[in-house]
Amino acid sequence: MPGPEDDLALLVRAAREAGRIALHYWKRSPKVWEKGDEGPVTEADHAVNDALEKTLRTARPAYGWLSEETPDTSDRLTREHVFILDPIDGTRAFIAGEDSFSHSIAIARNGQVTAGVVFLPALDRMFAACVDGPATLNDAPITASRIAGADGATILTPAANMKPEHWPGGVPDVKRAFRASVAYRLALVAQGRFDGMLSFRQGWEWDIAAGSLIASRAGACVTDRHGAALRFNRQVAKADGLIAAAPGLHRDLLAHLS
Repeated sequence: MPGPEDDLALLVRAAREAGRIALHYWKRSPKVWEKGDEGPVTEADHAVNDALEKTLRTARPAYGWLSEETPDTSDRLTREHVFILDPIDGTRAFIAGEDSFSHSIAIARNGQVTAGVVFLPALDRMFAACVDGPATLNDAPITASRIAGADGATILTPAANMKPEHWPGGVPDVKRAFRASVAYRLALVAQGRFDGMLSFRQGWEWDIAAGSLIASRAGACVTDRHGAALRFNRQVAKADGLIAAAPGLHRDLLAHLS
């Protein structure tokens, strides 16, 4: 049975293949369809998903499969290991020709992520981690912020999340920024470029699985919006919001939210 390091090496290779495919379509007016309330999808999303499924499931046929661009089935719930991925996270940014889209690919074992990569092919940035090792960016270790509290902290979150009605304990004194890709936001927290990120919306597992492990291995505290631990490969593949932040900041945000 391959271990987490073997699985991580597989994910890195697969992500680079995905990047080559995505860049073939990037800034070349790919075909776009709307998925109702779920937003747009492009021919690049489908091409990347098909390539990843072939590569990953050929290498690990016993692993289950959960992808944004593949119809879900209950088969994954019977598997000890499962791939959890978003072929292109930040599709709107991809369509707009921006460089902040990513490939988010993870493996979970019995509900816990054991290996994950967030790859930004247009920037050639490979964020990676396995459960037994450090978080890295292009093979160099990265460390999350150690800020002690919310005052002056930099937070990645949509502007609507800072409205007073969300904060019974008072709106924290933070500096807000935003990136389109949820996976990239988690990676930026892992890198220490921002002190934290938060989302009040239910988040799909494929958006957060890889990044949550990378941020955690970098030293950030990662939970749902209520401070509960994350679990993956659930029947309804969503988390109730997300907070990833330096431990002191994480405690302070929860205090402001309660």
